[in-house]
Amino acid sequence: MAVQYQFFILPVKNLEQTASDLNRFLASKKVINIHREFVSNGENSFWNIAVEYLTEQDNEDTSGKKRVDYREVLKQEDFALFAKLREWRKTAAEKEGVPVYNLFTNEQLAQIAEHKINTKAALIKLEGVGDARVKKYSDAVIKIVEDEIKLLEQKKTNEKSGASLSSNPRL
Repeated sequence: MAVQYQFFILPVKNLEQTASDLNRFLASKKVINIHREFVSNGENSFWNIAVEYLTEQDNEDTSGKKRVDYREVLKQEDFALFAKLREWRKTAAEKEGVPVYNLFTNEQLAQIAEHKINTKAALIKLEGVGDARVKKYSDAVIKIVEDEIKLLEQKKTNEKSGASLSSNPRL
């Protein structure tokens, strides 16, 4: 893994411009670590900052595809379902002794989570999912999705009843 470094010197006298450059750099990179040290030299004192970061190339897998951070792409409730589907996939793949992507790819699981796919007909429409995969894994996937849908509906019901209780002045 190639790690890159960028160094900044922030003079105490004119901190604003350099700090702005540093902040812009930090916002644009995947930062691993920041090393900082204050060098005391009277009016010429400064902060020496070394930033360890990953390049865009490190964000790609071996096939050249860019990795997707599904936590950033999916809504929070969709990501929770996505995480459950990944956990199921990991366990099922371990039992079968096959790589996880033989069951479903992350992209397929993200689509299942995002669209709450809970039918075999909808599963088979996903790109790369065939009859054999649907026959073998659909029951488990559909159960996870339906359990999550029930959980979300229960949460909404609880929130509504909690809201109506709090809006009732007698309670």
